Amino acid sequence: MPKSVRGPLSAALLVLACVLVPLGVLSIWATYEIGDRDSYVATMAPLASDPAVRAAVADEVTGSVMKEIDVGPLQGTVESFVRDAVASFTETASYKTAWNAANRAAHDAVQSALNDDSSGEVTIDLAPITQQVKQQLVDDGVPFASKIPVKHTDITVLQSKDLGWLWHSFHALQVAGVWPAVAAAILAAAGILLAGRRRRAVLATALGMAVGAAILAAAVAIGRALTLDDLPTDISHDAAGAVYDALTETLRVTAWVIIGVMVVVAVAAWLGPRVRRRA
Repeated sequence: MPKSVRGPLSAALLVLACVLVPLGVLSIWATYEIGDRDSYVATMAPLASDPAVRAAVADEVTGSVMKEIDVGPLQGTVESFVRDAVASFTETASYKTAWNAANRAAHDAVQSALNDDSSGEVTIDLAPITQQVKQQLVDDGVPFASKIPVKHTDITVLQSKDLGWLWHSFHALQVAGVWPAVAAAILAAAGILLAGRRRRAVLATALGMAVGAAILAAAVAIGRALTLDDLPTDISHDAAGAVYDALTETLRVTAWVIIGVMVVVAVAAWLGPRVRRRA
């Protein structure tokens, strides 16, 4: 192949490889972490111990229970008692079990929201938690507890009318699966093999992939700010931030790992000839 063709073709392949790096990370995340129910539940499970999420759950469950209770002048006292009972329950293993069950049931709704088929809300039905709290109140001998109806009470933990990169084209990312990452590796290898100066090609590819990963990390951070800014005032920003961070943790960690590895490769490619000459 003539050098006049190999050079531009190599450059084009390497640029495409670098562009596909963030898309590859996104598609794998969408398919195997958010798209898989068990992985999603495992991702959300640690939030059961997050103080902001626990407070939001306690507020919502308490409000739901108190809507069904009317004890006149004792309303404030009873509400305080119920809130304490809910807060105490959120520290138990039973709460974590109920939280995981609620998230498992919510997975389909999350999938729908991420595919932009709904209003963009991520909600969790607190009915399993309300049922557990009701049982605890009954066991504690609270007279009215057995009459508390257990209704579906959704707590909105994430909402945005315009989540940009996170919501749009999510289905396409899931369909793509691992193939953008595979294509990036193949294109990078082909581009380097075609290059006339392969060391420089390796250096350029490493730096380009590091830039692609840095753009992904920046997009995650910007997406967080936009998501929280778009929240209504009645949704806990701290809880929503914790949920967003949990859902995107893999993206952030993977982006920084790629940046670190590619910087090491770039430094090695740049220093390699100098080290050999000195030797």
